[in-house]
Amino acid sequence: MEATATSTGLQTIAGLVAHAAAEHTDNIAVRYKRDGSWQDVSYTQLAGIVEEIGLGLIDLGLQPGERICILANTRPEWSYADMAATSAGAVVVPIYQTNSPEECLWVISDSGACSIVCENEEQLAKVAEIREQVPDLRTVIVMDPPSAPSQAVASLEAITLDEVRERGRTHQASELEARRAAVRPEDPFTFIYTSGTTGPPKGCVLTHGNYRAIIDMIREAGEIEQDEIIYLYLPLAHSYALLIQLAVFDLGGTLAYFSGDTKQIVPELLEVKPTYLPSVPRVFEKIYTLAHGAIEAKPPEERKQAEDAIALGVKVRNMINEGVEVPEELKGPFEKADEELFKNVRAIFGGDVRRATSGAAPIAREILEFFWACGVPVLEGYGMTETATAATVSTIENHRFGTVGRALPGVELKIAEDGEILIKGPNIFDGYHNHAATSFGAVENGWLHTGDLGSVDEDGYLSITGRKKDIIITAGGKNLTPANMENDLKQCRWISQAVMHGDQRPFPVVLVTLDEEEIPIFAREHGLPEDVHTLCREPAVLAMVQGEIDRANTKYAQVEQVKKFCILDHDLSQATGELTPTLKVKRAVVNEKYAELFDALYAG
Repeated sequence: MEATATSTGLQTIAGLVAHAAAEHTDNIAVRYKRDGSWQDVSYTQLAGIVEEIGLGLIDLGLQPGERICILANTRPEWSYADMAATSAGAVVVPIYQTNSPEECLWVISDSGACSIVCENEEQLAKVAEIREQVPDLRTVIVMDPPSAPSQAVASLEAITLDEVRERGRTHQASELEARRAAVRPEDPFTFIYTSGTTGPPKGCVLTHGNYRAIIDMIREAGEIEQDEIIYLYLPLAHSYALLIQLAVFDLGGTLAYFSGDTKQIVPELLEVKPTYLPSVPRVFEKIYTLAHGAIEAKPPEERKQAEDAIALGVKVRNMINEGVEVPEELKGPFEKADEELFKNVRAIFGGDVRRATSGAAPIAREILEFFWACGVPVLEGYGMTETATAATVSTIENHRFGTVGRALPGVELKIAEDGEILIKGPNIFDGYHNHAATSFGAVENGWLHTGDLGSVDEDGYLSITGRKKDIIITAGGKNLTPANMENDLKQCRWISQAVMHGDQRPFPVVLVTLDEEEIPIFAREHGLPEDVHTLCREPAVLAMVQGEIDRANTKYAQVEQVKKFCILDHDLSQATGELTPTLKVKRAVVNEKYAELFDALYAG
């Protein structure tokens, strides 16, 4: 652990891979699955690939400070392109691989990107659809070139990433070294687009100094060790995965990339046998359901025994963690529980996980305690894109379930008078690109106003109690801005209100009300009774609402799309406390009042 607490002395991310290659040479940096078998790339090989791509980008005319987008799934080539562009002094702008063409257009245009790296024909097609609207996009690069591209895709004249590497081989390494040396800590490292409370996503400007600071904090906290094997399925367009990538390379660990098929995550855990697993709650919830479901299926007496074993596991592991000697009368039952239950749960994770981190959304305490009992510490942290991903961390030695841990070294926490969490530190972002006047995420006197509500106990552990704004965070960790979808649906003549729901849920749903003045016209046109109480159940009305949702869904990425809906038999009103005097929906009131309806949409 001593080595992990020592800073590398680097001040920017530009030289991270080159420094790692010098320090860790033949260690395995990258592990990925190709044609059914796992392939390894050493740090020396990683640095060579990054250098060739970086020089190739220079050959293509990429200038320091220019923006380059990456539109691809999590895979080694994402990291290669990211580190190469960074080495060349450019600013990487990630785009979620699930984004629609319209969303891609916004990020490319708002960031002023001159180049884009696409994964395959599917992603190229999105760029082709909006190509005429982004005239400043000079270069399109593709990782997996299509064998028989459509005419639209062919018109992009994309060059392959292999061709970029080939171009790089015609240049001297000194050209890239000069670019790296010229990068300063205050220079932008990345623009990460994140959903705000209203309107389109805003690009968080994060500097080299921001991410260098957070990596050093992770080193000091001992969050990731040098010999770690990390399995990464999280989207590298998200700041959480980005930080993991940087920290692993910085420390000389092994980053094992998932194959791209989310259904293979659990099987691949068995193959990779990671020692550290960063994840969002949804995967832990699925594994918990898998493991706990077997317990719930047992006869009552056996189920009670299993529940007692879990309680014992929590107690004994707490004693071990606190350095307290475990009484002899507990050792036998604990060893029996470990043999019959706990080791089977550890096996689902591959058997070697020393710790796992859950972030991006809250997770139930009972899930954390279950895994703790089984010997798989799943610990919560807290942060946001604006804090270069992280601000607090829980460690095996210092954690408190129900909290998100304590401030990272160098980070300060403060609770404002209204309960808002304020954060100060060298990891605080440099503002929003093209949105300097925005209030969300404002930094005042060095303190970031997070928009989250919380409390800090006497030992410095932070608890999140809510959010000032209405951003929805799904169980998968995706931030959704409900107002956008809601406003799209309310454009329909027949719909009065639409309230999206999905916080800590697997997907978003929506509660719809009918316009009581307009819907009778629809009823007459379709030969239906005009009573709104009856109309909400009519097949023609249900089909109409489904059609409106389908139309709106086309504008959003798959994870943002509404999957189910229900229609109230009455409209929302001020009199019933559901609307404000200015007729804005009181989201908390609606969520509470119609909780049973929302629960029913998720049942089964």
